[in-house]
Amino acid sequence: MKKALYYFNSKIFIYLIIIATALFAIVFTYFHNIRSDGYILGDWLINYQDGGFKRRGLSGSFFFLLQDLSGFSLHYLVFGFQVIIIILFFYYYFKLIQYKEATFLYLSLLLSSLGFVGLFNCVDYVGKKEFIVFFLFAYFVYQLNQNTLSRFKEYFICLGLFLAMLFHEITLFFIPYFLIALYLKTKKIEYRRYLKYILAVFIPAIIIVLFGKEINEGQSLQILKDRGVILTKGIFFWNIDERQYIKDHLYEYLLYIFSLGFSVFHLWFYLKYQTSRKILSIALVLAFLFSLPLFYLAIDWGRWMYIHMIFIIVLFALLLKDSESSLASEKLILNKKFWITFFIIIISLIYRVEMSGRGFTFEGFFYRTLIAPFELLNKMI
Repeated sequence: MKKALYYFNSKIFIYLIIIATALFAIVFTYFHNIRSDGYILGDWLINYQDGGFKRRGLSGSFFFLLQDLSGFSLHYLVFGFQVIIIILFFYYYFKLIQYKEATFLYLSLLLSSLGFVGLFNCVDYVGKKEFIVFFLFAYFVYQLNQNTLSRFKEYFICLGLFLAMLFHEITLFFIPYFLIALYLKTKKIEYRRYLKYILAVFIPAIIIVLFGKEINEGQSLQILKDRGVILTKGIFFWNIDERQYIKDHLYEYLLYIFSLGFSVFHLWFYLKYQTSRKILSIALVLAFLFSLPLFYLAIDWGRWMYIHMIFIIVLFALLLKDSESSLASEKLILNKKFWITFFIIIISLIYRVEMSGRGFTFEGFFYRTLIAPFELLNKMI
């Protein structure tokens, strides 16, 4: 076993995970779009044409304009944009870690049930608008790491955050990660610099609250039908009291305590080996607390947890040691740290966190790759 560990390279595994996750996300995003999924495609087609200004409406109006100019189907226009955003995120994440020394413990974050593996566990997660913010954050952290974050690039990122807010308002609740990354790089608090990022999301948030109309003002479905998209479910049909829904499914939502608790343990163990663990711990707790309104307002608790973990994975890449080799990886040693990390990975691959509903099941990556395909085959025979 020692010989196998000697040749084990965490960086190669990270590269494979990046490629596999990107391809998986693109393929299943295509399936969602071509089948007119109302929760994926529909969310991108919320528009200002139906009743005027509203939250998330910029995306639909943008694609309507593209359709008028090009004559292409909305399905393919949206998919093309999604592919660009997904590729840009994974590209800048790859560039960020390319000349970093990978560790087995860092690899465990990607294999977390809330990390990249979470995309494989929840195919409904792909194609969501948060990939815009993932891309912006990966680009931002990459520029920080390269010491190339110029004033122009900062304003470009702030503009991107402003526009992302008009695509989806969840952007607001994850802005703390941009501030944390800045602090980790500069090691000092820069209030005036932080203010740019804060205003970039709070100004559109205030505008949305004061002037934003309902997502469906009554004509959206007809407008989409006239443009070649027929939806039978999804965001335009959403009429659920989400807080009552959580109360009615309280047992299933209480299961999130287990998945959250294990993830907290995972992060605590990771931070044990970081020099700035105290500051990072406080910062991450504050970032999570800042997002608590999402857990009160919407039922997608698993989704919010997934987003946190993706941000954390990108953020922690900033702290990995720099290297001149693109294959740099720490040598594994059979010690307590290795075995606990190995245990964390195995548990992570066993359980699954649903976007909404059941917060903890044993239908994780192992189940979905080793058992679920055979169940599907039996149903087909």
